Amino acid sequence: MVPTVRLYNTFTRSKEELKPLRDGVVRIYSCGPTVYRYVHVGNLRTFMLPDLLRRSVEYLGYQTEQVMNITDVGHLTDDTFDRGEDKMLVSARLENKSPEEIAAHYTLAFMDDAARLNIRRADHYPRATDYIPQMIDLIQKLIARGHAYEAGGTVYYDIASFPAYGNLSRNTTDKLLAGARGEVDPRKRQPGDFTLWKAAGEHRLQVWHSPWGPGFPGWHIECSAMSMSLLGERFDVHTGGADNVFPHHEAEIAQSEGVSGHRVVTCWMHGGLLMLGGARMAKSAGNFFRISELEEQGFDPLAFRYLALQAKYRTKLSFSTDGLAGADRALRQLRERVAEWSSAAQLQEPDDAVAGGYESRFRAALADDLDLPAAMALVAELNHSGVAEGTKASLLRSWDRVLGLDLDRGAVEVSLPAGASALLEAREKARGAKDFATSDRLRDELATLGVAVTDTAQGQRWRTTSKKSP
Repeated sequence: MVPTVRLYNTFTRSKEELKPLRDGVVRIYSCGPTVYRYVHVGNLRTFMLPDLLRRSVEYLGYQTEQVMNITDVGHLTDDTFDRGEDKMLVSARLENKSPEEIAAHYTLAFMDDAARLNIRRADHYPRATDYIPQMIDLIQKLIARGHAYEAGGTVYYDIASFPAYGNLSRNTTDKLLAGARGEVDPRKRQPGDFTLWKAAGEHRLQVWHSPWGPGFPGWHIECSAMSMSLLGERFDVHTGGADNVFPHHEAEIAQSEGVSGHRVVTCWMHGGLLMLGGARMAKSAGNFFRISELEEQGFDPLAFRYLALQAKYRTKLSFSTDGLAGADRALRQLRERVAEWSSAAQLQEPDDAVAGGYESRFRAALADDLDLPAAMALVAELNHSGVAEGTKASLLRSWDRVLGLDLDRGAVEVSLPAGASALLEAREKARGAKDFATSDRLRDELATLGVAVTDTAQGQRWRTTSKKSP
């Protein structure tokens, strides 16, 4: 039976029951990277959110389908007020490469960095430049429905036409007007209107033909076009970072619902920011680490994943190399214990009653808005408990389908030689009966098969050796 899953919906500011629109399938759209620079670990924490969501709900019995976009055009350097240069073209100029070369290089780098953190690949990675026709179609529909207007080859969204604008971010039109900085574009009806299609300048590298003349799409329209093209006009969950709430996701709602006439996204989930020295980790501020840089310093990349699992996904997380070092030590120790306990698993009967209790609590934590800190506390409790070691290993290896920490990495993935399992079982019984002569004889027999046995207070431990004893 699939348990009731409750997720925190930014739109309603409350936890709500997950009720997939398609029976048993959770369909997710995730805002992906703008591929103009390398992603940093703050970005990767955001991309961990849909990974943890998918792993958790799949563990609980659902199937998932995830779309994560690749933004390779139209992301302006001033996101909030929709102006400035296109980040893709800034990097193309600085690196003396074409926008296509920039996009290809940083997309591959993103995929590599995400893999280092065991972030599973999405089912679809649409690129914005492949969906220009769908964007133009949406803009035409918004104009026809009275939500947008054209001026001088640029098309703007008229926020006054959508009374619900601001409901996600809790912004009001008055707040938006008060926040406007610098000169307001005189072609806008009001300062809060945002760009759907921007007329191309004389030296613009990425240009497409449109009913309004040559130009390129605004950042926000891209996600509306890609999400609805691939997932339809209704889907279950939309994820992103807390910094996407306004203006990006607010604009998405206005566009998608302005075209469809109904609610498109059931649940909006946002990941908390990663902080470094009290400030948000950001490329623009230059205060960031790449996961590869941390790896070069000797840290296991999954130590960052371990660290991130200690905090609720929607809270801010302070990052430091000291904190990462502690996570790295804890992860390595946990892997070593799982390797030790796994050898015991072959000689012990599983304790189903105890395992069932822990399993129920783990599943309850996942179902409660992905409470991974509670799940990690359960890992620590199990680690230090008196539960049979084989049961510990079995539970942790199962839970790692969600945690993604490669807890099996410390184990030597080999099978016992023929006949060794029976000898180990016989030796364990001999030790229990205090028949040490038989125990020693069986140890010698195991050594000839290439299995070294060590006795500990918790029972015998075995490992295979590189050579059989002569």
